[in-house]
Amino acid sequence: MKLGLAQLLVEGTEPNRNFDRAERLIAQAAEQNCDIVLLPETIDFAWTHPDALKEAQPVPGNFSEVFCALAKKYKLWICVGLTEKAESCNYNTSLLINRNGVIIGKHRKINLLTVEFPYYEVGSSLNVYDTEFGKIGLNICADNYFDSLHIGHALARMGAQLILAPSSWTVDFSITEAEDPYRDKWVKPLRTLATLYDLVIASATSVGYIVGGPYEGKKMVGCSLCVGKQGIIAQGMMNEFAGELVIAEFNLPVRTEKGTEIGAMLQQKGYKFD
Repeated sequence: MKLGLAQLLVEGTEPNRNFDRAERLIAQAAEQNCDIVLLPETIDFAWTHPDALKEAQPVPGNFSEVFCALAKKYKLWICVGLTEKAESCNYNTSLLINRNGVIIGKHRKINLLTVEFPYYEVGSSLNVYDTEFGKIGLNICADNYFDSLHIGHALARMGAQLILAPSSWTVDFSITEAEDPYRDKWVKPLRTLATLYDLVIASATSVGYIVGGPYEGKKMVGCSLCVGKQGIIAQGMMNEFAGELVIAEFNLPVRTEKGTEIGAMLQQKGYKFD
C-alpha cells in the first residue's frame, strides 16, 4: 500500500484556501500512485476557530462534497477531518471516502481537549470499515493520547489493520525543531498499538500559526507519522512551514486473531490487563 500524508497549512476561517492546498497535495499523491491520502483535522476552519460555530456544514454537505469530488477526480481514497454541523451542535469529524466519491465511514472525535468543549460535542461510537485494502479504523488526534489508548485498542479488537487519524498537533510558538516535543507524546502510543496488534497507524497534521480561538498564537508544526510494528515507516518535517506530501509504503498486515484469541495473543506478548 502507498499512503500519502498530506501535511498542509491550515488557515483559520479560510476553507477555500485550505481546500485548494489540499487538492494540490492530493494531485501530487495521485501522480505518485498513492492508494489513500490522509489529510489533517478540521481543515475547513482550522481547529477550535470560532467561525466554525456558525459556519460548519452538515455531512453530507457542501464541504464533504468537495472531497468526494476530489476522490472521484483523482481516483483514490481520501480521509479528511472536517467540522460537522449536526442539528444544534458541531462535531470534530473524520470521513473516509472511496475512489468513487462515496463516504463509507465517519468518526466523531471522542477524547476532546477541554479547550474544545465550546466548539464540539463528544463522539459516541467507533467503527471499522471494510475496504478494498482491508479493514480501516478511524480516530482523530487526541483519541491516540496514552490515557485514551483504549480507543485504539477497541479499533484493533474490531479487526483494524490500518488506523487513520487526522490531527492538528500544536505547540507554543517558542518551540523549535531541536526540542521535538512529540517523541513520547505521539510515537510511543502509536508504536504501542502497532506492536501489540501488528497494525499500521497514521496521523497527518497541520502546519501554520493559529489565529482565533483559545490557542491563538500557538503553532501547528507537522511531524506527521506513519508507524508499524517495526517502528516509524514515514515522518514529516517538524516546523510551522513544513507543508509537504509524505509518502508511506508498507504491506498491510494480515491479522487472523478474533475475539478472545486477541486476549490470548496479548497475554503471550506480556500485556498487563490490570
